[in-house]
Amino acid sequence: MNKDSISYKDAGVDIDAGNSFVKMIKPLVKSTRRPEVLADIGGFGGLFALNTAKYKNPVLVSGTDGVGTKLKVAFMADRHDTVGIDLVAMCVNDIIVQGAEPLFFLDYLATGKLDPAQGAAIVAGIAEGCRQAGCALIGGETAEMPGFYTAEEYDLAGFTVGVVDRERIIDGSSISVGDTLIGLASTGLHSNGYSLARKVLFDRMGLGINDIIPETGRSVADELLAPTRIYVKSILNLLRDFSIHGIAHITGGGLPENVPRILPKGCMARIRTSAWEMPPIFKLLQRGGNIQESELYRTFNCGIGMVLAVPTVDSVDILDRLRALGESAMIIGEITRCESGQECVELVA
Repeated sequence: MNKDSISYKDAGVDIDAGNSFVKMIKPLVKSTRRPEVLADIGGFGGLFALNTAKYKNPVLVSGTDGVGTKLKVAFMADRHDTVGIDLVAMCVNDIIVQGAEPLFFLDYLATGKLDPAQGAAIVAGIAEGCRQAGCALIGGETAEMPGFYTAEEYDLAGFTVGVVDRERIIDGSSISVGDTLIGLASTGLHSNGYSLARKVLFDRMGLGINDIIPETGRSVADELLAPTRIYVKSILNLLRDFSIHGIAHITGGGLPENVPRILPKGCMARIRTSAWEMPPIFKLLQRGGNIQESELYRTFNCGIGMVLAVPTVDSVDILDRLRALGESAMIIGEITRCESGQECVELVA
């Protein structure tokens, strides 16, 4: 029995669309270039020449993450130009807490059917995130996987490598009783807690993606797709002139589970939740889902995207510097002694 010949395109993978996509993103990638980058995209690996003369004892620091179910919101809104910023942010914010300057970034985009225009919008966001972080987008992978993902959906993963001098690594070991805790404001949910947020807003409250939230005057899409803030340049600026004892990126687990990751034995973080105004979106989620306060704080960042433990003597100068750099920053607590058996984070009003 004769059968008609079929092609890879007939099976759902369009090589020509992939080639078109690469041509579209080349200018975006070029916009993130650093002097250490040795080749354009297209090779089997990205080439980056580390300037070893800049460091006495360089240590490479790597990080990887994704965007999670925030992508579901992007699909609902058909808006794809900001999730790339989130992707970069979740990676570079993780390595800056150890004092590492992000050097380069790679992405992985998997989709059921490649739409070059949609893919270019995603990469435009990734490039913007890299520019905000000062790192180079030196490569990536785009996988068209029909039958694995639906034609309308995709997934993202990101990978970054940074560098820090060994003697300047920030690991929290220098945190001591009496240190001041400074909070840097978030720009919303960032990229955590979206499974709960979607259940509350769409299932429990019955809101639509374009409905206006009276408390904020913005649509649900605008609130939920607000890009994660990238704190890299502000923190690198601080590190040139100040000693920072510890930094915690407030991601999944919120303040109660991320701050303890940097605390040495015998130290407790006492955080005053009245020190900042919780953004309306979190209050709406709490009311709409009847979420207990403890659950709210361990699921969402609740308005604080980064916490710095600093010497009290420098705290006012650090606040002034952060505000001059455009950060909304405030003193949110202090380090106290933690007795055996106590929780090492205490949230008080």
